[in-house]
Amino acid sequence: MQLYHHPFDLDSLKVRLALEEKGVDYTSHHANPITGKNLDSSFFKMNPSGRLPVFQNGSHIIYKTIDIIQYIERIAVVSAGSENISTSGREVIEWMQKIQEWDPKFFSLSHIPDKYRIYVSKFIRRVVIARMSESPELAGAYHRKLREAYQTEEKMKDPDVARRSEEHLVRLLDEVERQLGETPYLAGQDFTMADVVLIPVLARLVLLDLEKVYITNRPNIAEYWVLVQQRPSYKKVIGKHFDGWRKHKTLIKTWCFVHIRSLLKRY
Repeated sequence: MQLYHHPFDLDSLKVRLALEEKGVDYTSHHANPITGKNLDSSFFKMNPSGRLPVFQNGSHIIYKTIDIIQYIERIAVVSAGSENISTSGREVIEWMQKIQEWDPKFFSLSHIPDKYRIYVSKFIRRVVIARMSESPELAGAYHRKLREAYQTEEKMKDPDVARRSEEHLVRLLDEVERQLGETPYLAGQDFTMADVVLIPVLARLVLLDLEKVYITNRPNIAEYWVLVQQRPSYKKVIGKHFDGWRKHKTLIKTWCFVHIRSLLKRY
């Protein structure tokens, strides 16, 4: 089983947490979306959208995050050969879907300084053009990706886009806060795949230095956040890259790569 992912990608973190929680072995392939590694022709042939994560088991390839997580659950049940292990119930799935309805893209971009966001956007567009010239048979898919990049920049000029994304996030967090006032975890007394889908959202807020705005002022979420950070899966999947000084190391490494490749015009 192969997983194409990266710590910068929110959905990748959700899938990796699920794999660690279920104890499913897999081969990891990093495809940094900021440096354009997800635009390489080998990856594009497998997933023409260029989006992460991608889960591959033999000839079976899955792109959608919830589908991947449910597939991982089934693998865990079969591997364990135990009737005591069950897959997610209706309430868990509803929470997973509710969280997935929030698209973090424009919210995240709106909290990145314009000069860095625009610099990286230009770099990505140049990477797309370079890969298009190398693989003309994939020109149609690369054209769609290039158009998507330009559309993203246009939408970022409209403050209502980021505002709507933030309002959606606030509604989601308020609902989570109410639920965590009744149960220790999102779907009840036990940790479930609903928590797996929520944790990376909170981690993204912390990465953007927005913990005080969205987490600390919600006491139930704040208590929950402290609790889930103690899990081995969190420490391996998220803490390893973003806790404390590590987030600066992760971000600086990527920024240096983009800057040097831009200076050398090597895309």
